[in-house]
Amino acid sequence: MSITEQEMELFNLWSLNRKGFVFDGVVSETDYLESGLKLCFVLKEVNDIDGGDWDLRKYIYGGGRRQTWDNVTRWVKCIRSIDHEMRWKELANISLEDRQQTLRAICAMNLKKSPGSHTTERASFVPVVVEDKLFIQKQYAFYNPDITICCGTGWDFRSALDFTDCEVFKTSRGIQWFLNSDNRPVIIYSHPAARIHSPLLIYGLFDAVREIQSLM
Repeated sequence: MSITEQEMELFNLWSLNRKGFVFDGVVSETDYLESGLKLCFVLKEVNDIDGGDWDLRKYIYGGGRRQTWDNVTRWVKCIRSIDHEMRWKELANISLEDRQQTLRAICAMNLKKSPGSHTTERASFVPVVVEDKLFIQKQYAFYNPDITICCGTGWDFRSALDFTDCEVFKTSRGIQWFLNSDNRPVIIYSHPAARIHSPLLIYGLFDAVREIQSLM
């Protein structure tokens, strides 16, 4: 069974309990599997005051909105060129075509499948993640990522995986990370639209990935 088929089988069951369910996961299965370095980004929830009931995979395939997905595109470009440190002038201007070509090879999953607003309310977010943790575990198991990047979700994702007792490491610059059940790194990092100067946000993750990969 393909990843897409496994996703849909799971989502058909999961969506029975979540109004406005937003589908997510691997944007293009072929591109993801052929990418060489499989990257999974774990986010909290989509921002949609209209109630959800759509497919994030299709949205990202079309390029998404630049406020979030420009920086994800920059991250992917840097990580895939880990031996060549990209200068900011190579990353400063991200076009719609850049996003479309780069993001189709990623996995992006939200912990909470029902939508929220532009700022997550933890009082409504945490109980849903606790209730849905078995679904979250099953979905994540489909992807076998080489690197997982938690975008403001690290501790919640660690809890959802029942990894609360696992060791948490730190890079030399203080970025925290842990190993998943396949002994592959899960990096606890910021949301791509965090109010941080973009070069700091981009190169902070790049440095962390490079250091972690040198240890693996």
